Amino acid sequence: MHGQDPQRGRGLLTSGDVHLAEDLVQETLSRMYVLWGRARRIDNPAAYAQTVLVRTFLTHRRRRSASERPLAELPEGAPADPDDPALRMTLLRALAQLAPKDRAVVVLRYWEDRSIEETAAALQVSPAAVRTRCVRALGRLRELLGGSIAEFAAR
Repeated sequence: MHGQDPQRGRGLLTSGDVHLAEDLVQETLSRMYVLWGRARRIDNPAAYAQTVLVRTFLTHRRRRSASERPLAELPEGAPADPDDPALRMTLLRALAQLAPKDRAVVVLRYWEDRSIEETAAALQVSPAAVRTRCVRALGRLRELLGGSIAEFAAR
């Protein structure tokens, strides 16, 4: 993940749902296993696997059952970020309210620090579509977070 600690990025696409993240990784590994004989022709297997993971997430979000959400409690084992857990939870809640493709664009572009072209390739869309989604997703995040993000940033 382009200079990021992979454990810190865990759960951003899934809004902290550890169980969904595990399911998506398992599905990705299954798909990679099937392709492994042909994987030698893939220039960057890690990037390819990550693309498969993002596409698996997007496919999952299209399913009707993907809209189910736990109500009463945070997922067990939610990571406690010693830097600022309140900020992390605020951001996760805001990310969860984005459309799946918008969330994927934000995570790939700003968390993983991918270029517009790399993000477009991972999502199989044009660079213009990535730019459009970025603008829309960041606008929505500003709307959702309002002034609350400023109080965390000032700490």
